[in-house]
Amino acid sequence: MAEPVLITISGSLRREATNRKLLAEAVRVFGPASVIEADLNLPLYDGDSEASEGIPPAVQKLSDQIAAADAVVISTPEYNKGPSGVLKNALDWVSRTEGNPWADKPVAVMSAAAGRAGGEQAQALLRGFLVPFQPQVLSGPGVHLAGSSKEFDEAGRLISAQYEATLTKLMQKLRAEICR
Repeated sequence: MAEPVLITISGSLRREATNRKLLAEAVRVFGPASVIEADLNLPLYDGDSEASEGIPPAVQKLSDQIAAADAVVISTPEYNKGPSGVLKNALDWVSRTEGNPWADKPVAVMSAAAGRAGGEQAQALLRGFLVPFQPQVLSGPGVHLAGSSKEFDEAGRLISAQYEATLTKLMQKLRAEICR
């Protein structure tokens, strides 16, 4: 089998976001793969704009990338007890494209947040947001990186062996799901 294609989706746009760092660590422990980093710099969903202008090219590109990938890895921050608006907006836009790029696609969900629960509530809501798309969302192990700003070294590597071990198990499960 050729190297699997992963698309990583960070719910945070910040270049140094801990969710981006967590995704980089997920890719590292996943092992050999072709990786596409999703760009969520999308316009806000507006039905009137969609009706008059159609699907924006950046949205279609994201939808096509999801469809072409063997699996998706999403990391969400927790903003006010939920996933980011950026992430929800991307899901809403992609839902408007032709077909369903998510159907039966293996998806690993994780979160990195400042709070002590590590984004657990945001992750639970995100899992609910994905239900209409019918992907194969892995049930766990759960990766909820608490106090995330203190969990990476200068090189962007996870400091905690426990978090790394859990992340490794999740990525091994994702690889196995792709190979099924």
